[in-house]
Amino acid sequence: MSARIEALLRRNETLVGVLERARELGLPGWYVTAGAVYQTVWNGLTGRAPAVGIRDYDLSYHDDSDLSWEAEDAVIRRAAEVFEADVEVRNQARVHLWYEEKWGLPCPPHPSTEAAIATFPATGACIGARLEADGTLRLHTAYGTDDLLALVVRPNRVLAPREVYETKAARWSQQWPELVVLPW
Repeated sequence: MSARIEALLRRNETLVGVLERARELGLPGWYVTAGAVYQTVWNGLTGRAPAVGIRDYDLSYHDDSDLSWEAEDAVIRRAAEVFEADVEVRNQARVHLWYEEKWGLPCPPHPSTEAAIATFPATGACIGARLEADGTLRLHTAYGTDDLLALVVRPNRVLAPREVYETKAARWSQQWPELVVLPW
């Protein structure tokens, strides 16, 4: 991971707290993903406060041992007891069970959290961070960090519908007008 990205992420005290508490949960294949990560970087690159525009913190994990809603809900309830921030917890092993009904497109089962990250709607958004036991920050980027660091929003047509990308890109460009949003 680039030292620049790590320094920007560590500026967001809420994100660091979520990473610390997520580590304590011991979920398989976990990462804090998406907006909380790339928007923290955008805030640092554009001179904003670290948490500006961040709606929630997404905690993704992958547990295919029990794909029931009850198992995921138990994790969500357990997480709600330890987080101070608004954290949305999702088992990426279950996404294929509800994705088509919600978004109108079939979704093959994700074999890992990293595979799920690779399907997020913009390439620079395909990112996750994890705080390891020794305090080091591990970053997973499905498509590298060039777009992220250049403030480029590029569509990722792997899974997300066009309207999801366009809706998110419109919101992002209002919050961060420095972004270069590429058309679908």
